[in-house]
Amino acid sequence: MPEAVIWTLLTVAHILAITVVLLLTIAFIIYGDRKIFAGVQARKGPNVVGPFGLLQSFADLGKFLIKELIIPAGADKAVYLLAPIISVTLALGAWAVMPIAPGWSVSNINVGILYLFAVSSLGVYGIIMGGWASNSKYPFLGALRSAAQMVSYEVSIGFVIITVILLAGSMNLNVITEKQAGGFWNWNMFGGGFPHNLPLILIMFPMGVIFFISGLAETNRPPFDLPEAESELVAGYAVEYGSTPYMLFYLAETANIVLMSGLMAVLFLGGWHAPWPEGYLASWPNWLASLHGLVFYALKTFAVFFMNAMVRSIVPRYRYDQLMRLGWKVFLPTSLVAVFVVSGWLIYTRVGA
Repeated sequence: MPEAVIWTLLTVAHILAITVVLLLTIAFIIYGDRKIFAGVQARKGPNVVGPFGLLQSFADLGKFLIKELIIPAGADKAVYLLAPIISVTLALGAWAVMPIAPGWSVSNINVGILYLFAVSSLGVYGIIMGGWASNSKYPFLGALRSAAQMVSYEVSIGFVIITVILLAGSMNLNVITEKQAGGFWNWNMFGGGFPHNLPLILIMFPMGVIFFISGLAETNRPPFDLPEAESELVAGYAVEYGSTPYMLFYLAETANIVLMSGLMAVLFLGGWHAPWPEGYLASWPNWLASLHGLVFYALKTFAVFFMNAMVRSIVPRYRYDQLMRLGWKVFLPTSLVAVFVVSGWLIYTRVGA
């Protein structure tokens, strides 16, 4: 068999494996989200389908698939159906460059962060198309709100990520992860290099917090779920959707939430590295070392998602003007100043060296 064919088959198998694992993870993430929300409100949450309610997400999937697909009479049918497909394709496609374990990236490209920016920016189009094609003012208003909110917080996320790029000296997510090896004191959250970069903890720790909060706003997650605030715009851009197209929108939103949690782990919490030196991995076989990395990456991603779910459960919803003020008047100037400070620190220390 030609080498090109073997490479293609292996790549397709790799993509399918990661996609299947990601979809299963999302199913249980949704279950965990509902359980955490229920626990905060002193309820039981899903507890009927399967042991401890673990199969609730799969029951919901079956319900969505067999429900009748109703398209509003005045809707643009092609755009109406294309919008959720675009959203979910981009949400899953963003995982192509995520370094979930050593050697497990589908595409280890040197501009991984630029790829993520491009894909996340295009995600706005699915939402705008869905709101516009519904031919109703409430979905359209919800779509415009969502677009404005996502664009606003992408700016501050961009500046925060620039501080990480400066510390790592690369836009390759695998390189950024490798630079944080050796223990939690080398993670970007704590300055990105002990002891010479320790003073940067005063900058990078707030940058991690800003990235986390901006991630909530970027994914329309409570307390920033203004595009679909129940008291104002019913279900936002998805108000005219039901059945499978609505499920695809929900899948895309949840995939983006998990992506932001995983990206937080990569950029600020050391990615697949353990919080201590990993010299013992040198004597381990490659597959076992990769599995070790996958476990720690998953634990960090779930930990960030747990914080995400707790914020959703506890923090009251912002007004829209408060949301925009936070993004443009607080996060943007703060992250811009951080870029200058980190740049100045790196130049100063290298000149001094």
